[in-house]
Amino acid sequence: MKPIKFGTDGWRAIIAEDYTVTNVARVAEATALWLLKSSTTPKVVIGHDPRFGGQLFAETTAKVLCSHGIKVLLAKGFVSTPMVSLGTVQTKADLGIVITASHNPPSYNGFKLKGSYGGPLLPEKVEEIENLIPSENPHDLNKLSLTEFIEKGMVEYIDLETMYCKHIESNFDLELIRKSKLNLAYDAMFGAGQNVISRLLPNTALIHCENNPSFNGQAPEPIHKNLKEFSMLIKRQKNIDCGLATDGDADRIGLYDKEGNFIDSNHIILILIKYLYETKGMRGNVVTAFSVTPKVSKMCEHFGLKHQVTKIGFKHIAGKMVNEDVLLGGEESGGIAIKGHIPERDGIWMGLTIWECMAKSGKSLQELIKDVYAIVGPFTFERSDLHINDTLKNAIIENCKQNIYKNFGDYIIQKTEDLDGFKYFFTNDEWLMIRASGTEPVLRNYAESSSPNKTNSILKAAEKALMAALDNAKKGSNNQFLNA
Repeated sequence: MKPIKFGTDGWRAIIAEDYTVTNVARVAEATALWLLKSSTTPKVVIGHDPRFGGQLFAETTAKVLCSHGIKVLLAKGFVSTPMVSLGTVQTKADLGIVITASHNPPSYNGFKLKGSYGGPLLPEKVEEIENLIPSENPHDLNKLSLTEFIEKGMVEYIDLETMYCKHIESNFDLELIRKSKLNLAYDAMFGAGQNVISRLLPNTALIHCENNPSFNGQAPEPIHKNLKEFSMLIKRQKNIDCGLATDGDADRIGLYDKEGNFIDSNHIILILIKYLYETKGMRGNVVTAFSVTPKVSKMCEHFGLKHQVTKIGFKHIAGKMVNEDVLLGGEESGGIAIKGHIPERDGIWMGLTIWECMAKSGKSLQELIKDVYAIVGPFTFERSDLHINDTLKNAIIENCKQNIYKNFGDYIIQKTEDLDGFKYFFTNDEWLMIRASGTEPVLRNYAESSSPNKTNSILKAAEKALMAALDNAKKGSNNQFLNA
């Protein structure tokens, strides 16, 4: 059988192709062996998002773990990744497992591992589990009965959603938000957060908050191209002050202002830092992934906070949050965590923090952004995804490694950083970053400038230069590109 490899955030594969019951059992077997190396009586929390087969794969994992004598707390129904992470902490479990492919297309499913501290299992631990994955599934799954394990007390069901909602109620001024004059909207993208907002803030306008395992055929990633229906709703109704969206497992955030304009994570991170520091009086380091705007450094300098940059993948940020005093950890892709919760991305938690900030300050989202610009200056950020085959993707990355690119059209490279991908800095605080995705067959291009037109100009110049270089190296390759 094929070797199974974990990517930037867990193991992910196409359902019925590589993501099968047999292969899930192989990963579960390795997880069990790893747990038993450090504890004779380990306990694990398992949950799944609303994707196709989630319950089947979660129960398969539970049966394999129980066959090794490992206690399993199995979530009732679908749950978000933050719910599993929080549940792992509150039940004092040794590990959390989430059957999810997060924001990936509906044809995918995945297997995420969460440490006892309530965040991504650290990379060295994940590698230890990966090295234990057997080449064949050693179990006859038909002979492992979930019912029998329940009767023996090896499996207990747990209501993680209620646990999560109670945790929110004890950490937010929900009454302030409810009594404010804010009109709020939420798009669950058919994902695992679909019940939470209606439970906590029942007057919120809801969209895509029903069970649809195929996510209506769209990748549940909260970026503007996937949220145009939500944007149009806000524009049409004209009375919504802020719209929140979360991805398939509700750990990523998307945000809209009252004009229906998408607010990217870079702006959200800056608003949060300012709110946590000035209004809530919180302190600590700020940790961001390599793809996040350098404007964060300006904000941190303004407040006298230490700023650290990590490789991409929230597991790197989580490692800092577990071991250091971190105020906020954030990624460009919508994954943000803040002090006082768990070292885990949480789209709903971040959205509620923004809404609480709006309710306390009486300011609109646009006004909060203007306050940020007064400190770091205005900017626009954009990402473009190129869906290309591995040959072309690897060729572009190799060109980057060999310093082939000296400019992208009129944009002359002044400085290059290569912590994780390749970040090219131009003049006037403009930059471009090129990086291959760790979970999908995608090449990501990121750009920042002072206006949308200038940012898109950088991306177009980059795509043209990349394609020209590939054409020179490999004639006939251009038709492999599909712009996302």
